[in-house]
Amino acid sequence: MAELELQNVIKEFGGLRVIHGIDLKVEDGEFVVFVGPSGCGKSTLLRMIAGLEEISGGDVLIDGAVVNEMPAAKRELAMVFQSYALYPHMSVRKNLAFGLETMKVPKAEIEQKVQEAADILQINELLERKPGQLSGGQRQRVAIGRAIVREPQIFLFDEPLSNLDAELRMQMRVEINRLHRRLGATMIFVTHDQVEAMTLADKIVVLRKGLIEQVGTPLELYNTPANVFVAGFLGSPRMNFLPGTITSVSGTSATIELEGGHSLTTEIPNPPAQGEVVTLGIRPESLVPVPEAEAVLSGEVQIAEQLGGETYVYVALPHGGTVTVEIKGQARVEAGDKLFLGFEGGKFHIFGADEKVIRHA
Repeated sequence: MAELELQNVIKEFGGLRVIHGIDLKVEDGEFVVFVGPSGCGKSTLLRMIAGLEEISGGDVLIDGAVVNEMPAAKRELAMVFQSYALYPHMSVRKNLAFGLETMKVPKAEIEQKVQEAADILQINELLERKPGQLSGGQRQRVAIGRAIVREPQIFLFDEPLSNLDAELRMQMRVEINRLHRRLGATMIFVTHDQVEAMTLADKIVVLRKGLIEQVGTPLELYNTPANVFVAGFLGSPRMNFLPGTITSVSGTSATIELEGGHSLTTEIPNPPAQGEVVTLGIRPESLVPVPEAEAVLSGEVQIAEQLGGETYVYVALPHGGTVTVEIKGQARVEAGDKLFLGFEGGKFHIFGADEKVIRHA
């Protein structure tokens, strides 16, 4: 296995800079997920690591050695693509073996590696079938198996689950997690799906417009987001955001008036000045129904989604806008009901005018 480091990595296309100086270290055996919206540069960054895209500036290091000029085939990396990229006329066994055959690996060694990969991925019964006879999940296992037989230093996954239905995606997440634990391999996984990022990663790298917004464990990013973008991107349903204004400040105590007339007083280490605009961020699970006298928000229920184990309630606020409330169990609420809401245990974030966090929950 291997350690990867990016030092001020830049990518330009015809003078247009799309990756703006990325610095990142991936430890040996770590599972790192690049996550962000479409066009943020995550797949481009992965292809630069793989050697499939030229680097416009900076360095890519594997185990301390700069590999900028090293061809992709010699970097000892294996990439699993979104499109499977299997040879349709070859059996599964042949697909797994083909790359090793082109490298002139001895036949007995090829057979051993193919069998080991088949055992790990539980695809022994599929070895004589062709890709057209397989389900999407089975094809993805074969694509991963083709990477395993190469025994790479680093596994690279480029949105490998996006072609699968919801149930298969969940199943494959479990299998990839299990694979990582079994192999102890360094893995980098690209996705736009924050659920995949939260469930797979040892460390998440949140990207936007070719820049890193924040790096940390899934719960670090969920509990202590650096800014509005990270807070809104991670979490399903997404965080609620409420505009407010600082109406008074006394030491580290600040009073914030929300649209609709409600206000609250809280501690902020370095509070903004009176009159400044802030944004409150509240997770749906931290908004709870309370008596009217204790309410910080109030509004009318638009929709109540009953999911059995929890209920998602969408509440229209009087000044406009909607908040999402997650209630455990089967809540007895219907469209048109009036709902009064408070912040459970003071669990809310505050973001300044520059959208950077100034108070964590």
